[in-house]
Amino acid sequence: MPTRRPAADHVVLPHVLRRRAAEHPDRVFVVFEDGSRWTYSETLRQAESAAVGLADLGVGPGDHVVSWLPTGPDALRVWFGTNLAGAVLVPLNSAYRGGLLEHSLALSTAAVAVVHADLAPRLNEVDRARLTDVVVIGTGDVSVDGVRQHPEHVLKQRPVEALPTVPVHPWDPYAVVLTSGTTGPSKGVICSYAQLTACATAAFEGNFGADDRYLVTLPLFHAGGTIGVNAALVLGGSIVLTSGFRTADFWDLVRSTKPTHVTLLGVMATFLSKQVPSPLDRDHSLRRVFMIPMSDALAFSDRFGVEVVAMYNMTEVSIPIVSGPNPLVDGTSGRVRPGIEARLVDDHDYDVPDGEVGELVLRSAEPWTITSGYLGRPDATAAAWRNGWFHTGDAFRRAGGEYFFVDRMGDTIRRRGENISSYEVELELIAHPSVAEVAVVATPSPEGEDEVLAIVAPAPGHTIDVGELIEFVRPRMAHFMVPRYVRVLDELPKTPTSKIQKTVLRTAGITSDTVDREALGIVVKRERIGAPSPRPNP
Repeated sequence: MPTRRPAADHVVLPHVLRRRAAEHPDRVFVVFEDGSRWTYSETLRQAESAAVGLADLGVGPGDHVVSWLPTGPDALRVWFGTNLAGAVLVPLNSAYRGGLLEHSLALSTAAVAVVHADLAPRLNEVDRARLTDVVVIGTGDVSVDGVRQHPEHVLKQRPVEALPTVPVHPWDPYAVVLTSGTTGPSKGVICSYAQLTACATAAFEGNFGADDRYLVTLPLFHAGGTIGVNAALVLGGSIVLTSGFRTADFWDLVRSTKPTHVTLLGVMATFLSKQVPSPLDRDHSLRRVFMIPMSDALAFSDRFGVEVVAMYNMTEVSIPIVSGPNPLVDGTSGRVRPGIEARLVDDHDYDVPDGEVGELVLRSAEPWTITSGYLGRPDATAAAWRNGWFHTGDAFRRAGGEYFFVDRMGDTIRRRGENISSYEVELELIAHPSVAEVAVVATPSPEGEDEVLAIVAPAPGHTIDVGELIEFVRPRMAHFMVPRYVRVLDELPKTPTSKIQKTVLRTAGITSDTVDREALGIVVKRERIGAPSPRPNP
């Protein structure tokens, strides 16, 4: 079937925003935490003002603009304004500093940055690469050395009639989004408008309309944050833009802002599930929860009265795997969506049979809906796209058309001839009511291969008894999966995008505060199946 070029005013953010503002100028598009709101027409006005200011600073089509701002009105204005100017957004995590900040600025190739006043002093601590102009948002006595510094009103006061018309196409990048850096230095993922909008149609289309509202729980420097914002724009709904996910405030925020859809990433759903049950658990407007990865979805659905949709995504792709609501197959990430081809392959890119673990590789029938590469990293681009397929670096198994996430390829554990998914061990440990966070890594065994090391953090108000935790998981998993070592920390180390830094934990290995279950007298052995009963004594 021929692939038709999509209409720009249905795919490309600047064109979609103008169309929505023309068709429904007074419809609310965004609700902020303080209760203020922007309609579609006000959102366009804010974005056009920012675009004019950026153009005055020399930003033109294809240029990169760094946005280093907390999630909120300014971050949204700068994102949309950058794209209206035909430029490419490079959003940076507000936690960056030092070497990571310096690496990210160099990677961005940007000459212009828009920076919050509280973050700007950190620029003086690093090599600022190619930066020539810095717009400082907020108040304070801030001075950034060696650049032209501008107050925030340069993005707000020029008449929008001064904005030149810039052609923008589905294949043009809207952003370069930095990866989390869990396995090495962050890479800049080139993300197109076509890719961004493909995410909207993959997850939202058919279940999201003008009366629906998406709660943005992820920051706008994260692909997961931008996907929901654009989906609401493309499909004509609205968003709630918050400064971040907070377990204690979540349901009060939902009740006050009335979203219908939300994404719960990583441990967010776990934290909510471990709150004390309340008569208000179903007193809310949420209808659909996207859960990545899915954990105990049916119990979450039953308790909170929502549909749960499982899916798989990463910054480089466009939600290639998604489930229907409340999937009956436990642990599934879903099925491959239309328009995507998927294979599970071995180390040499040959297919593995159903039921075996392989790396997920993808390609799309729609052009530009998977990243075209990594900015300034042709080596990484070639490695990811070898043999004509995009290599995700994620291990899956497939059964009955359902895809099950197993692990990152580098996180699998080999113990006594058995391959262990750290993810599957983590699911069983997190099921214990005292555990809030968990990471499972390999640590060298004196007998060769690996031993299983679990690092856990307690839920609020709980302590973790290692022996009791081991006894809890023993009947829930194969004998070879039961952790030999357990370490308890108050909180697990994370990347600036809130992903657990397994590399740090793996490098630390067995520490003085690590408990060996065998030292507690807990020895786990293979159950002998079909063995003859002991002979009676004569």
